[in-house]
Amino acid sequence: MGYGKTDELAINTIRLLAVDATFKANSGHPGAPMGMAPVAHVLWNKFMTFNPKNEHWVNRDRFVLSNGHGCMLQYALLHMFGYALSIDDLKHFRQVDSITPGHPEAHDTPGIEVTTGPLGQGFANSVGLAVAQAHTAAVFNKPGYDLITNYTYCFFGDGCAMEGIASEAASAAGHLQLGNLIAIYDDNHISIDGDTKCAFTEDVTKRFEAYGWHVQWVKDGDHDLEGIEAAIKKAREVTDKPSMIRLTTTIGFGSLLQGTGGVHGNALKEDDCKQVKKKFGFDPEQSFVVPQEVYDMYHKHASEGAAAEEEWNQMFEKYAGEHKELAADLKRRLSGKLPEGWEKKLPVYKPTDPAIASRKLSESVLEAIHDAVPELMSGSADLTGSNNTRWKSAIDFQPPSTGIGEWSGRYMRYGVREHAMAGMMNGMSAYGTVIPAGGTFLNFVSYAAGSVRLSSLSHQRVIYIATHDSIGLGEDGPTHQPIETLVHFRALPNMMVWRPADGNECSAAYYVALTSQSTPSIFALTRQNLPQIEASTVEKGIKGGYVALENEGAQITLVSTGSEVSLCLEAVKYLAENNNIKARVVSMPCVEVFDAQPKEYKLSCIPDGIPAMSVEVMSTLGWEKYSHEQFGLNRFGASGPYKDVYAKFEFTPEGVSKRAVATVDFYKDVKPLRSPINRAFLQLI
Repeated sequence: MGYGKTDELAINTIRLLAVDATFKANSGHPGAPMGMAPVAHVLWNKFMTFNPKNEHWVNRDRFVLSNGHGCMLQYALLHMFGYALSIDDLKHFRQVDSITPGHPEAHDTPGIEVTTGPLGQGFANSVGLAVAQAHTAAVFNKPGYDLITNYTYCFFGDGCAMEGIASEAASAAGHLQLGNLIAIYDDNHISIDGDTKCAFTEDVTKRFEAYGWHVQWVKDGDHDLEGIEAAIKKAREVTDKPSMIRLTTTIGFGSLLQGTGGVHGNALKEDDCKQVKKKFGFDPEQSFVVPQEVYDMYHKHASEGAAAEEEWNQMFEKYAGEHKELAADLKRRLSGKLPEGWEKKLPVYKPTDPAIASRKLSESVLEAIHDAVPELMSGSADLTGSNNTRWKSAIDFQPPSTGIGEWSGRYMRYGVREHAMAGMMNGMSAYGTVIPAGGTFLNFVSYAAGSVRLSSLSHQRVIYIATHDSIGLGEDGPTHQPIETLVHFRALPNMMVWRPADGNECSAAYYVALTSQSTPSIFALTRQNLPQIEASTVEKGIKGGYVALENEGAQITLVSTGSEVSLCLEAVKYLAENNNIKARVVSMPCVEVFDAQPKEYKLSCIPDGIPAMSVEVMSTLGWEKYSHEQFGLNRFGASGPYKDVYAKFEFTPEGVSKRAVATVDFYKDVKPLRSPINRAFLQLI
């Protein structure tokens, strides 16, 4: 193996760039980069294959820093290996509009694969990346053409190890026997509260062994470069298990505060910065120094990565000659484009078609399009029969040795691991060759909220199939009936929340979700049957909102979603027959998409001159943006047959009508009555 002075110099350069950047920002976490610099140097310079000049090369090794607070470690490496990250970018660490934010963010910084920082998320992402690699290799690799061979490497710390999502994801990875995944555990015994003996005393080694991982322990992560290299080499040789290398390190190595919580989340003091530079043989008066020999060492490895990509490109040209369709499919997937004409497979419904639960309508879409969109991978968190997420001919993604699936399978059995499912799907999406969709009950998407938020922040094309969307699920009662859930996820920037009212709207939801390359989606789907809406079309649905019933001389607009649209249509008849009031109905399956429409179109749906009342069996919060009055459910639901539950809370034609009459009466003398769309403040946001 052999390591010399240049290796030591490179390791100390990584440490000091972290020291300087956090000191200049007076913010950040220098401890982890100082402790993990040796393993980072060995991994990146000895094992990882990548080309800084093309960060999107599909067969690059993936690196995930799950303990993302230590991101100066990654930023320093990216800079020194030649990614488009300058020394000035390091000097602007944690500053507004810099490309070196306080935690790694995909799409902001060249070379960052996934957005990490909330602890454990990156670990789950790395499992998803490994899943996508194994699947992609199984689909595209052919005899003589090992196109997809990359590894996924993940650094994680004690904080990640404590988070539940990491436990879920590690369990899933062990079951799936992901031999392409190598996780390195920064065993430094320090968290924000100090020594982990105050809260975290389990045997992590035995825990991972119980999950089915191959585990090694390098006891001197500060100095034993040969031991680190040997452990990584051994991990790469184990192909039937994921590997975890427990690496005992000293947080803040070299600092006066090394080994303590004082160096975890605080910049070093000036005197400490100077002494550590002097200790490592650097000029204590200079900052952001990278010796030329370090650049030369790292650029040499980067050039080897560029050569590896060129060799891969030549192999791909030959592959394309022998496997034309597969080569074209891989190129298309990597471009983010969908197959031409796939949308023609979307089901279309007539008003005379039978009433069907929207979870079943979603299943019909999957059944119709799965051949046309081969990159679509579906799955469920142990609710396959309830979520209806599996098409009839689907093959499970499982290790072939189990006899219950194949690596090429497109159906994921996530188990009862909602949070890990979401985190894994973010990693699968980030890989670039698959579009993941995963199912659970809408109420339990909240279990996965941390990962769902990162789907939005990191612009991943992920679909959450969330069934049992309201009190309409009935007998399971308030523990399972969502009330606040849609408000929460509608508040997320860059998230589309769809609640389709019928089959055409469900097809519209899939169309927009699949064609939106950088926005995730949540589908809120019913357990109970829904009638087909007479005025609905896929084309109308993709606008996020449309007039489901026009009524000349209408005195009120009823704005609704999902199962309550048909209820509003029934209420229109009741109002006319019993109250001599004319009403019109707007179906708004996705407020986020509706918001993006031109103002003129939105006003055609919710016009000036008459009041609007929203109707949705969930929290009313947020509906004031589209309606003058709101009829919803600002309390928990009830257990019982769903029609009885609806009646209890007056979600009936009579109940809707009673509130519509009161709304018309209240606003009858308000002149002019402006549409909520026209409110001046709302035009600013």
